[in-house]
Amino acid sequence: MIHPSAVIDPGAKIADDAHVGPFSVIGADVEIGPGCHIGPHVVLSGPTRIGRDNRIYQFASLGEAPQDKKYAGEPTLLEIGDRNVIREYCTINRGTAQGGNVTRIGDDNWIMAYVHIAHDCLVGNHTIFANGASLAGHVEVGDWAILGGFTLVHQFCAIGAHSFCGMGSALAKDLPPYVMVNGNPAHPHGLNSEGLRRRGFDADTLALLRRAYRVVYRSSLGRADAVSELERMNEQGNAELQLLIDFLKREGRGIIR
Repeated sequence: MIHPSAVIDPGAKIADDAHVGPFSVIGADVEIGPGCHIGPHVVLSGPTRIGRDNRIYQFASLGEAPQDKKYAGEPTLLEIGDRNVIREYCTINRGTAQGGNVTRIGDDNWIMAYVHIAHDCLVGNHTIFANGASLAGHVEVGDWAILGGFTLVHQFCAIGAHSFCGMGSALAKDLPPYVMVNGNPAHPHGLNSEGLRRRGFDADTLALLRRAYRVVYRSSLGRADAVSELERMNEQGNAELQLLIDFLKREGRGIIR
């Protein structure tokens, strides 16, 4: 399953049924799990751990040293989960010692061409990164988030679960769960209602989240008071609303307004 023109370091570990295309280069301390398909002209540097059933297209570069001037050759890591699609010319760098030592990609993500994911980023599951989306270092992306084409995210920002960024968005602050944004700088444009319906959110939960959106974005309440109001609204312990409350309580760069 390995093309004879591929260059494989003896220290690499590749599952027996993995496919490696022509002219790909796989370095030492790279592990590739079962069912993976590595296209032609892919470069994988280590330490990198790739799970099962991933498909990595031509000219991607994964696991290279972080683009961070503080990096001094420490053996940091890139971890990629299962069933991800990583398209042409994507670059995903390893972590840094100062940022926790790891860049991590979860499961079932759709990462389109020319996406860049920098050092120490933590990406959840079922996300979509459209062409040219870029994360600076230390960015966190929650499950089911969608980044439109050429979205840019500032370092240390957090993108909440089920959020949506329109094409060309520039995020310099945290994006709460469920919220749609667009523009440079990004501004909120309501709840990601259509995406939530597609994922099975029921009418009562959608109504509750719309009320929560109005508290955060349409009232005159500051962030702390808005959180208190959301907690009062959530006496029944709705898990989806609690996700928003917990996000708003975290320390970060402030939220997009």
